[in-house]
Formats: sequence, C-alpha cells, structure tokens
Amino acid sequence: MNKKLLELIPGEQLPVSEWVTISQSDINLFAEATGDHQWIHVDEERCAKNSPYGCTIAHGYYSVTLIPNCLYASIQADPNFPTLLNYGVDKIRFIEPVRVNDKVRFHSTLVKTEQKGTGKLFYFETTAEIENREKPALKGVFLTLLVGAN
Repeated sequence: MNKKLLELIPGEQLPVSEWVTISQSDINLFAEATGDHQWIHVDEERCAKNSPYGCTIAHGYYSVTLIPNCLYASIQADPNFPTLLNYGVDKIRFIEPVRVNDKVRFHSTLVKTEQKGTGKLFYFETTAEIENREKPALKGVFLTLLVGAN
C-alpha cells in the first residue's frame, strides 16, 4: 500500500511507477501546446532519413511533465492536506533521448524535506528509466509542496 506523503522519511524510495508509452500523438500534442515543432520531434519522414535515432524523439520537457502524475500515483492523498503543488525541478539532466513508442517509468526517492511558510516541501530525486535501454532518459530533483502541512 502506498504511504501518505507525511509518513515518508528521507532516503525512502517510492514504488516504481507504471510504464508510460510515448506515442507520436503525445509528442505532437506537446508540440502544439508548447509551439516547439522542431523536425526531430514531429517530422517522421525526415527523421527516418536524417535523424541519428532513425525516428522522432520526445521533447525532453515532455518527460518532465509526466513526473507529477507518476509521483502522485505512488503516494496516498492526505485528507487533512489535500493540495499538492508542483514547486519545481532542480538539476535536471536529459541523458538519453526518448524515442517514439518507447516506454518510460519513474524511480523517485525522497531526499529531504523543508518547512516553508505555506507548507512542507518534499525533494524527490527522480530518474526516468527507458525500457530496454541502459541509460535513463533523465535525472533530476522534483519538488512538490504539501500545502498547509508542517
């Protein structure tokens, strides 16, 4: 059973997230939302001929946007403090491109907590694993604020 956020202790690893398949449709929707239509992401024919990967790749920040949902699926909501806010990402590094139709999943470990005036801030060291690939897609520290908690 997933723990409540306030029950976690530094060094504790959350359950590994479910696999998420990255489709071309997802990549195209992200391109539309951000205005980033670079050919390496959206031009399948050109990528087949000219890309070093032989196919389109997802935007690095698209992978980042998957973190909150996967993180929140790994913890229980606290009825006393139901509001979680994304607070930022520290030291994010994109290590390996996520190719179209790759599957990714996230590994997160609580690094530390910090009390803020508006609630308790949690720092999760997070890695995005790519199925059947040696290198991860990204590594970074994801921050989430549990509003009102102390």
